[in-house]
Amino acid sequence: MPHWHLKLMEDAKESLNWFCCSKEPIRGNDSDCQIDSETTTGKRWSLELPEFFRENFLEGDQRWVTTAGSALHLLQSVYGSFSKVYGIGRCAKMVYESWRELMEEGEQRTRQPEFAKVFLIDRDVDFVTPLCSQVVYEGLVDDIFRIKCGSVEFGPDVTSTDKSIKVMLNSQDKVFDEIRNEHFSNVFGFLSQKAKNLQTAYDKRRGMDIQDKHAKKSGRGTCFVLPLDIGASESMMKKKAKQDFQELLKTEHSLLEGFEIRECITYIEEHINRQVSMIDSLRLLCLLSITENAVYLMNICSIIYGIEHLLTFANLRQLGLLEEQQAGETLTVMESKVGKLVTDKTVGKLTDAFSSLAKKSNFRALSKRLALVPKSGEEYDLRVPRDMAYVFSGAYIPLSCKLIEQVMERDGWTGLEEVARMLNRQEFAVTGGCSSSEARNKTDAQRIVLVMFLGGCTYSEISALRFLGKERGCRFIVVTTAITNSARLLEALLDNSA
Repeated sequence: MPHWHLKLMEDAKESLNWFCCSKEPIRGNDSDCQIDSETTTGKRWSLELPEFFRENFLEGDQRWVTTAGSALHLLQSVYGSFSKVYGIGRCAKMVYESWRELMEEGEQRTRQPEFAKVFLIDRDVDFVTPLCSQVVYEGLVDDIFRIKCGSVEFGPDVTSTDKSIKVMLNSQDKVFDEIRNEHFSNVFGFLSQKAKNLQTAYDKRRGMDIQDKHAKKSGRGTCFVLPLDIGASESMMKKKAKQDFQELLKTEHSLLEGFEIRECITYIEEHINRQVSMIDSLRLLCLLSITENAVYLMNICSIIYGIEHLLTFANLRQLGLLEEQQAGETLTVMESKVGKLVTDKTVGKLTDAFSSLAKKSNFRALSKRLALVPKSGEEYDLRVPRDMAYVFSGAYIPLSCKLIEQVMERDGWTGLEEVARMLNRQEFAVTGGCSSSEARNKTDAQRIVLVMFLGGCTYSEISALRFLGKERGCRFIVVTTAITNSARLLEALLDNSA
């Protein structure tokens, strides 16, 4: 087993930080595990294994399963036994089995658990969420600037100098900590007000004596990072304006809601013809395929971007991200069928009618069953979000987060059997290695839930879980094999045969 590191992205426990500072490997039977600390404060950890997604889900290489199991065993050795474990997905099941074997082989801990529950989830349970454009601040920064190991490098367009600056993004940066989970539309106004407040404070300091100025030194960090946050926001707004970001979001939201599909297909076709970006085109195609269960433009895309990408399309089909249209069934044929059945050709009704003739999409059934898409026509105040849908402008609640919410509410999969069947996954729920009284006494006080994403998670999902934690009075700690987004997910599946 290779040497690996658990990257602490934010707020860790003191005893865990002690291991980080000591740099002493925590040894298992046949593997060495060492924790590297990125910062001393945080609520999410990454194994920094971006290769996990492709190797496990596409190539069937399960070598990292034991690594993920060892990570859970390591966390258990620090935090104590977990009271209950839930999971969904084939890989999640294998990781749990690997972890259970390590528990049986190692010494039994008698300390009380500090995690109320653990939830393991495979990335392929929910592909829709990472394919959507991120609109929370931290997610948008990742989409545009690429956050790596908790840090981001801002170029001259942000720094307003001829140099680039690398910045750590964590809760020690008070400004970033306040805006990281906010919808982007709320960020610029907040930063502007923050800048005015700092200017006011600076003006007041001009008349202070030396001792008073020394007492105000704690604000210097904010003075340094605030211009970068403002510069990053301005840069993102300019780039999104060039990409016609609002029209892109409108298309995505229509696909998620199942309305105006014909217009969405026209938009995607134009996007492909302009050869704007192969990754963006594939993202929209995959989103269309999953939500509508068919792809009408795959041949056009392969012709325009070159037949050397045929292996990429094969990879996407293998994972279920793209589904080819049935032979002999074209969109024109389907529309003609609908024309005979429907007299009212209002766009929305016509779309619903011909969509119903296609094979029923599991996403549509799941969306209805779990209420993933809020009712259309309702005003959604992004300044005061009412549910997790705010991370996608009120258009969609991440399926992965909704599953976690439902399982936690029901304390298991009871009542969700149909949902699990539609996902075609292996769900499980087991009691941990502590007595129920011990678990109750401890978890009532802290209510900490550990969620492990196998194959990567997005910043949007992390923000959604943070919101859910605040609403439910609990705290979510996220462990992931890597941070992902639409570009990283699709780039992992690229195969250029040329």
